[in-house]
Amino acid sequence: MKVLDQLSGIKPFDTDPRTRTYLRPVCIVMTKGDVQNAECLLKNVPNQIQLADSVETVTMRNTEGSEHAAILLDLGCEIHGSVRILTQNCDPHPAQVKIRMGESVSEAMNDVGVKGATTDHANRDFMLNLQILSGTDTNESGFRFIWLELLGDKALLNLRAVTGVLIVRDIEYVGSFESDDPLVDQIYRTAAYTAHLNMQEYLWDGIKRDRLVWIGDMHPEVMTICSVFGDNEVVPRSLDFARDVSDLNKETRFKWMNGIPSYSLWWLMCQYDYYMQNGNLDYLAEQKDYLVRLLELLCGQVDEDGVEKMEAWRFLDWPTNADPEAKHAGLQGLLCMGLDAGAKLADVLGESASAERCRQLTAKMKEHHFTCQAKQAVALTVLAGINDAVETDRDYISKGGAHGYSTFYSYYTLAARAMAGKTAEALQDMREYYGAMLKLGATTFWEDFSLDWVESAGGFDHVSGIDEIPAEGKKDIHGDYGAYCYVGLRHSLCHGWSSGPVTFLTRHVLGVKILEPGCKKLEIKPNLCGLGFIRGSFPTPYGKVSIYADKNGVKIDAPDGVEIVR
Repeated sequence: MKVLDQLSGIKPFDTDPRTRTYLRPVCIVMTKGDVQNAECLLKNVPNQIQLADSVETVTMRNTEGSEHAAILLDLGCEIHGSVRILTQNCDPHPAQVKIRMGESVSEAMNDVGVKGATTDHANRDFMLNLQILSGTDTNESGFRFIWLELLGDKALLNLRAVTGVLIVRDIEYVGSFESDDPLVDQIYRTAAYTAHLNMQEYLWDGIKRDRLVWIGDMHPEVMTICSVFGDNEVVPRSLDFARDVSDLNKETRFKWMNGIPSYSLWWLMCQYDYYMQNGNLDYLAEQKDYLVRLLELLCGQVDEDGVEKMEAWRFLDWPTNADPEAKHAGLQGLLCMGLDAGAKLADVLGESASAERCRQLTAKMKEHHFTCQAKQAVALTVLAGINDAVETDRDYISKGGAHGYSTFYSYYTLAARAMAGKTAEALQDMREYYGAMLKLGATTFWEDFSLDWVESAGGFDHVSGIDEIPAEGKKDIHGDYGAYCYVGLRHSLCHGWSSGPVTFLTRHVLGVKILEPGCKKLEIKPNLCGLGFIRGSFPTPYGKVSIYADKNGVKIDAPDGVEIVR
């Protein structure tokens, strides 16, 4: 008999697909006031309160007129989850503490309102009551650092443990990438982990802020999930959620997904990539009515000359938000890509008239040529077949190396360079751009980042990373930068849309291309890009494909049911 059988007719509406894993802090960043034996919090002890007098605890004490006792802990990496506090004793009881969960040292040390710090979307700065012989859990957020401060003018607190609770889907990393370059390997792993943390009950964009189903943001995540995990129910669950709250028959802007017309385009592209990876025709068929109606509306966003006229909110990404020229070029490319994906899906669903209309419009759209300085915008025109790849890379994308990249559009920019025959150069851009975040302490990739931030500060020696106490005379990389919705400490340091390196390394370095739905036929053409060797794997519905390449050749091991084209 299972627990649900004991509920006496009460029927649960859902279950949580996630698991809880306890993590000890790896480092005490600092203490303040009267804190004794703080190192005991780093020890691996049972996660259970006990009565014995010999129990080792950290002691925090406030006396009248003294500064509050506080401790700042580092879990060693960003997690999604909560904080669990085991309290042995306290006086008075309950004792009141202040908890701050921070993605950076700076965020954990600063109150709400300082440098843009907020509790939007997830409470991460609050007061908590602790009782004798108790275990107390906080709510969930995204964080790495834990600030715990004892409140009150006269108080004593004995803590047995302060633990990070990692809450995430416990799933296998089937896809992989290795090479003789540790930096490239670390970028792949960090990007994959970034997407994984956002695979909660639904697929979110951020685990601290933006714990929402943003469909445009999902496309880089869906490509990463397909490359690393294969099929996972969080993708259709989230795609269906967005579909069901977007009424195409209404005249408000929320007929579009998330109220953004371009995001409905991303939904089509998510559907296409998910179908090609997993070949689930039954699921695709469930989208038929909505998809055909959406294509009808999207076709109405192209004028008679083949130029996009997308409705407001005209959005690509934040770095281009104040650039109408970039948005026009990018939306032309994105609309063309979305209609192309829609035409292919309509063919599969037997909607030939809808598919033909989409193709007629995309042919007209490709007659135009667009120029602008924004790399992400012109990259979309390349991927859509509007602009010439070689010319666009030479005149725009290659300029300034990794300067001008955005995290959301990193894959599309890298892929456009690869289309121009510059895969090795794109790999170097990836090293420079994502390597800078790692150098600044990142263990997950961020909502946005610009190399210009570091350059304007005078170089890395003049910037405090996220794992450092901000030093006087140095810029705080988390608290002193950002724009739009991510000013200062509001900036999310774990955003799923930044996971583009996984797809770039899978598709353009390992060289995996899906030729038939469900991975029944794969083209695999590795590109060493100057690396001594590359080794990787790719998930399919039939099992894992393993790939190895070096200067002596290529070895591929594929399961039955998967045809390999070299």
